[in-house]
Amino acid sequence: MKISVIGTGLIGAQVVGDLTAAGHEASGHSRSTGVDLLTGDGLDDALRGAQVAVNLTNSPTFDDDSLDFFRTSVTNLLAAAQAAGVGHLVTLSIVGVDQVPDMAYYRAKTLQEKLVEAGPIPYSIVRATQFMEFIAPTMESTTDGEVVRLPATPIQPISSAEVAAAVAEVAMGSPLHGIRNIAGPDVFTLDELGRITLEAKGNHRHVVTDPTAGLFAVVKGDVLTAPQGARLFGTHYRDWLRSH
Repeated sequence: MKISVIGTGLIGAQVVGDLTAAGHEASGHSRSTGVDLLTGDGLDDALRGAQVAVNLTNSPTFDDDSLDFFRTSVTNLLAAAQAAGVGHLVTLSIVGVDQVPDMAYYRAKTLQEKLVEAGPIPYSIVRATQFMEFIAPTMESTTDGEVVRLPATPIQPISSAEVAAAVAEVAMGSPLHGIRNIAGPDVFTLDELGRITLEAKGNHRHVVTDPTAGLFAVVKGDVLTAPQGARLFGTHYRDWLRSH
């Protein structure tokens, strides 16, 4: 199949590689290649002849502006995909995204899902738990000198390689007309993950549990962990840390 991957960041580049290795004609597109979802520039060329489109683009901000980003980008992508005769649209989202109404970015991702579901293209939504690669940046955002402040939010991290593999698998199949949830094998609290990370890296900082710290402070309960029926992958966070 010819598959157009929109977004060539951490996940997109790996998805293109996985699809190509499986024998498909996969191409990656982003602003650097002349594709802009906010203006629609380059979309027609990027989608021409494609049977499948994979949307892995992300908002540049996590505030209320992200709502406008996803509203505009999804509207433009759906119109261009319909015009190009695309038969399957795959979108990457977040486990529990519709259960965190107090976070603007999660409201925006929920809007993205709803627009895709209501659109004219047969679709699949892959919801992933938090990427292992994002734990360290999350810690940096709440670091003050020697102290890392993190809430005790339950997290079930998954490696980006496994997310990419799951997205590629869905793209090669028939539209789900629904959601597939994927997650890593282990549940930790975010503050616990911080301590594990610092210990593994021999870092002298220390973690203080702070229920008000960072974006995840507004998350209630265990909504970001795998729901019943989710597909669990096998990479454990401590093993992943040893290789990164």
